[in-house]
Amino acid sequence: MANGNLTDNMMSVTEVSRILHVHPNTLRRWSDKGVIRSICITPRGDRRFTSQDIDQFLQRMNNQDNNQPYRTIDPSSIMT
Repeated sequence: MANGNLTDNMMSVTEVSRILHVHPNTLRRWSDKGVIRSICITPRGDRRFTSQDIDQFLQRMNNQDNNQPYRTIDPSSIMT
């Protein structure tokens, strides 16, 4: 299977950062810390994200105790 086929169903840092309304560098930092799963696709370190991984991330961030679609994330819990 060609590399292009593997990445067809994956999203770039730019695409996912727009979906999550965060800066691309924030998404990269979350990926580095394991907060959100990414797949390295080049020796340079380009990342891709699957829709399943984004869904799992959003589910974890979802506050299931109330009806708000997303909970507020304490930045200190993610940043160093």
